[in-house]
Amino acid sequence: MSRQRAKSASAGAFGDMFTPKLVTILREGYGLGAFRADLLAGLTVAIVALPLSMAIAIGSGAKPEQGLIAAVIGGFIVSALGGSRFQIGGPAGAFIVLVASVIERHGYQGFLAATIMAGFFLLAIGYLQLGAFIKYIPQPVMTGFTAGIALIIFAAEIKDFFGLALPREPGPLIPKLAALWEAAPTLNPVATLVGAGALALILLLRKIAPRFPGLLAAVALSALAAWGLGLPVETIGTKFGGVPSGLPAPALPAVAPSALADLLPAALAIALLGGMESLLSAVVADGMSGRRHRSNCELVAQGWANIGSALFGGLCVTGTIARTATNIRAQAYGPVAGMLHAAFLLAFMVLAAPLANWIPLAALAAVLAVVAWNMVERDHIRAVLRGDRAEAAVLLVTFLLTAFHDLTTGIGVGVAMGALLFMHRMAQLVEVTTHLPLLGADQPDEAAGRTPYERAKGPRDVIVYRIAGPFFFGAAAQVSSVLEQIDRPPRAFVLDLSAVPLADETGAHALAAFVAKARRAGARVFVAGASRSLLRRLLRAGLDRGQITYVARIDDAYSRIERDERMARNSS
Repeated sequence: MSRQRAKSASAGAFGDMFTPKLVTILREGYGLGAFRADLLAGLTVAIVALPLSMAIAIGSGAKPEQGLIAAVIGGFIVSALGGSRFQIGGPAGAFIVLVASVIERHGYQGFLAATIMAGFFLLAIGYLQLGAFIKYIPQPVMTGFTAGIALIIFAAEIKDFFGLALPREPGPLIPKLAALWEAAPTLNPVATLVGAGALALILLLRKIAPRFPGLLAAVALSALAAWGLGLPVETIGTKFGGVPSGLPAPALPAVAPSALADLLPAALAIALLGGMESLLSAVVADGMSGRRHRSNCELVAQGWANIGSALFGGLCVTGTIARTATNIRAQAYGPVAGMLHAAFLLAFMVLAAPLANWIPLAALAAVLAVVAWNMVERDHIRAVLRGDRAEAAVLLVTFLLTAFHDLTTGIGVGVAMGALLFMHRMAQLVEVTTHLPLLGADQPDEAAGRTPYERAKGPRDVIVYRIAGPFFFGAAAQVSSVLEQIDRPPRAFVLDLSAVPLADETGAHALAAFVAKARRAGARVFVAGASRSLLRRLLRAGLDRGQITYVARIDDAYSRIERDERMARNSS
C-alpha cells in the first residue's frame, strides 16, 4: 500500500509540474471580470506585437507574414500550454541573427525543419525535467551575448533606415559595415527622413506618454504618409508583395531527410536560445507579478509552439520579455490574455492586411533600432566592468565573439569561460585544516596549537584533517597535496567531512588514493560526519568499511582508538 501511495504521489507531482497555468486559473474560477481584464491586456499586447513581429521577420531575412504567423500560432500555444501565467510568445529580436544565418545557409525550408527539430529538443528538455540546467548560464554571458546581437541588429537596419541601394548585404559585421560605407552615395533622403521621423516619434511618445503604443503609432503614421504623399520609399508592398489575408495550410518543410544531420547544430542553437530566452522572460514575469512559473512546463509549451509555428510556415518562437511585461502592466489576469493577443493579430491579417502594404521599411528599421537599444543591459554592463575583472572578461569575450565572429561560438566560449571561473572559485572555497600535533603527550595545549574543536585528552599519534567545502575535481589536487604533506605517518588519520556538502568521482578517487597510501604505511583511517549522499559516493569509489571506519563524530573516532588500545594492552 505504501508503495502504491508513493507511486500515485509521484504521478500526481509529475502531473502538477506539467499542468498549464490556463488549467490552473480555470480551476480557480474564471469569471467575466477576469475575461474583461484579459481582453484589454490582449488588445494592448497585440498593438505592440503587430509592428514588432513584422519588423523582426524582415530583419531576419524572412517575410513579414512569417513573423505574424509565429505570433499567432506560437503565441496562442505558449499561452494555452505554458507554465507561466503571463508569458507572451512570439518572434524575438534575440533570434534575428541566428535565423538570418540559418536561412542564408539552408534556405527558408531548411530553417523550418530546424525549428521543428528545435521544438522536439525543447519537448525532451522539458519532459526530462532539465529546465533548471538552462538557468545556469552565467549572467555576464547572457549580457554580452545580447549586446553582441543588438549591435548586429542595429548594423543590419542601416540599409533600410537610409534607403541604401545594396544588392547583397554581407552577413558578418565587418564586411557588412564596409559594404554599407561603399553604398553611402545611394542614400535616399526621403527614406532617411521617414526613418528619423519614426524614431523621433517613438522616443518622444515613450517620454511623454509611456503607455501609448508608440511603435504602432510611428509605423501607422509612416504608412499613412507613404500612401497619402506617394513617397518614393521601399515598403512592404513593393518588396514583399504585401501580407496575405489569413493563415496558410499546415505542411511539412520540403527538406530531404539526408539534410537533417546538417541542420542539427542550427536546431540545437534555436532550442537553447529559445529555452534561455523564455525562462528568462518567465523569471522577469515572476518578479513583476509575484507569481511562480513552472519551468519544465514552459519549455514543453515552447516546444509545441515552435513545431506549430513552423508547420504553418512561421518563425521560431520564444517568450518575449517586452511583450510579457506589457501584458502584466496592462493588468492581465491570466493566459487568456496571450491567447486573445494571438486572436487580435489573426484578425488584423484577415481584415486589414492590405494596409500593411504601405508600411515603409525605414519605419520598421527605426522600430528594430529601438529594439536593439533596449536589448543592451547598460546598467549591468557598467556594474560588471567596474567590478570583477574575470566576469568582465567573460562579458567582453562573449560580446566580441558574438558580434564579430559567430553567435554560437560566442555563447559557447562564454559558457565555457564562466564554468571555468565558477570551478576556480569553488575550488578556492575548499579548505583543509590540520589539527596538530597530537603526537606527544609532553607538549602543552598552547604549543600544540590546539583549537576548541579538538578534545584536550585525545589519543596520541593521531592526525585530524577537517575538509570544508565542495570536494570536486577542481579541488581534488589541492586537497591531495595537503593530505600527503606528512613525512612520518601517524597511527591513525581522522578525516572530518561534516562540512563537505558534496563530492564527485574525482574527489572520491583522491580520498581513495590517500586511504590506500595510509593503509600501506600502517595507519588506520576514520571518516567522521559524512552525509548519506557523500557516504554513498565513497562506498561506490571502493572505500568500504573494511578500509575505512565510518563514525558520526570526531569523539567517536577517539573512543574507538582508545578502546582498541585498551583491548590490545589487555590481550598482551
